[in-house]
Amino acid sequence: MSWSVRVERVQPFRVMRLLEEAQAREAAGYDVIHLEIGEPDFPTPESVIAAGQQALAAGHTRYTPACGLPALREAIAGHYAEHFGARVDPARILITPGASGALLLASQLLVQRGDRVLMADPTYPCNRHFMALAEADIDCVTVGPESGWQLDASLIERHWRDTTRLAMLATPSNPTGHMLDAERLGAVAEAVGSRGGELLVDEIYQGLTFDAAPVSATALTPDAFVINSFSKYFGMTGWRLGWLVAPEAAVEPLTRLAQNVFLAAPTPSQHAALAAFTPECRDELERRRRELHRRRDVLLAGLERLGLAPSLPPQGAFYVWLDVSRHTRDSQDFCRRLLEEENVAITPGIDFAVRGGEHHVRIAFTNDCARLEEAVMRLERFLARL
Repeated sequence: MSWSVRVERVQPFRVMRLLEEAQAREAAGYDVIHLEIGEPDFPTPESVIAAGQQALAAGHTRYTPACGLPALREAIAGHYAEHFGARVDPARILITPGASGALLLASQLLVQRGDRVLMADPTYPCNRHFMALAEADIDCVTVGPESGWQLDASLIERHWRDTTRLAMLATPSNPTGHMLDAERLGAVAEAVGSRGGELLVDEIYQGLTFDAAPVSATALTPDAFVINSFSKYFGMTGWRLGWLVAPEAAVEPLTRLAQNVFLAAPTPSQHAALAAFTPECRDELERRRRELHRRRDVLLAGLERLGLAPSLPPQGAFYVWLDVSRHTRDSQDFCRRLLEEENVAITPGIDFAVRGGEHHVRIAFTNDCARLEEAVMRLERFLARL
């Protein structure tokens, strides 16, 4: 049986296979430390769960409008106004089934066969794959410490072609945890706009920053497409809820797409998400952000002792991107052996980087400090045997 050419352009997400193997070892009685998946160990905040339960009890289980509950769109607009000074019309906000739903809408609207898309290398692999499904050609621009692990304005100017249609950024980024400040993000928007292109910004880790205040493209330009999610900062991974902020002219075609692709985001999840913007929930989310900051510092201290700490510490999200070239040129084998020999699960860099992934790994500091310290001890034992 043959499949479409589009599907052949989508590579497997190897971390999911590694997660299955780690869970199988755990089920067999091994003490596995999970640092592989992009999901913190925090549960959904109690106030959000309670709001979801109340929504179910009240019978809020029918479809919402395709763009989402008006009250939730207004709450998100208020969030942008309060925290970023951005005036975003709620009509420009589309509620989607996870950030993936937003990325699907944006990719189908913005690119087609023959268009080129600029994005950083490394990046979240699904960013590449969604654009490939839209039949665009991807220009993966290698980034490193010299550009702060980001696709900045100078790189856009250097790599832009006549057929380039879109530049996609992620700030803070997965897998590196680095971000663009307002000045550099504004310069990117100007560089893209001056070339007649479109800018798509992934901000799903926006609330999780440690060394600087978070930045949103919504405060800098009304022309960018901005993706966000309730999964990471708000702790609602399994609720499958995200949103897309779009320029005014794009709302109507995006609504048509949403109506046909997924009809509407999950209704109980939307009602639950309203509680995420209350002062009570905000206090709890900020406590969790501070705990992730502490975990980052504990992990970096341990990696420093092993001579593995990155030259630029991650500024946000909950990942450390490590160069392990002193020890291996096969990150998949490195991660497999670390799991089998020391029961520590981390992610091979080949999931994220087209170039250089074979000697990088990603560690998610999604476990408590004691477990992170134990993971470093196990990693030290493992490295001593290589």
